[in-house]
Amino acid sequence: MLHYADSMAGLPADDVLVARLRSGDEDAFALLLDGWSGGMLRLARSFVSTEASAAEVVQETWLAVIEGIDGYEGRSSLKTWVYRILTNTAKRRGIREHKVVPMSSVDDSGPTVDPSRFRPAGDPFAGHWWQFPPSWPTPEQGLMSSEVRAYLAEALAGLPERQRLVVVLRDVEGRPYDEVCELLGITAANQRVLLHRARAFLRGKLEEYYLEEGS
Repeated sequence: MLHYADSMAGLPADDVLVARLRSGDEDAFALLLDGWSGGMLRLARSFVSTEASAAEVVQETWLAVIEGIDGYEGRSSLKTWVYRILTNTAKRRGIREHKVVPMSSVDDSGPTVDPSRFRPAGDPFAGHWWQFPPSWPTPEQGLMSSEVRAYLAEALAGLPERQRLVVVLRDVEGRPYDEVCELLGITAANQRVLLHRARAFLRGKLEEYYLEEGS
């Protein structure tokens, strides 16, 4: 839905990058800095209170990468390793800012769509929509215009924390399921539920937007 292209094009293989980083190759570091910092900033912002704080998290992460590259063992991709450092750094700062809450303390129960929008039991078409959701414009008609992107960003900020983190990692950053589970310390089943609820919420916000635009 919100996916940004992963800036991997043109990057050498992990083993080549790691060797260059360990040798102090500034060009290799610049490649990673340019390719990954934008996504890292978006993810860090999900944990902390301000853009400035998120930028500091990213800076701390890159310093930790430089200092710890000799300890990288290759058991995960280099990007996963960097993102794990980022996530841990952002969590610590978020706790200090009283923004991060324990994953287990958030209630994600309840329906993802208002049940009153569906026909009730006993109706000949029980479970069907009372009224179909409005049609959305095609991408060529401006579905992801700057205005819509700004609206989605605002809606994203309104998600419960762990839903926001999952949808940022999966749909914005395009990270694979197993990596997201590892980074956030959740099960695959929990991730599916969180992602479904986050996407349903964002779809609902887009529907509201296009209803208002249509009227």
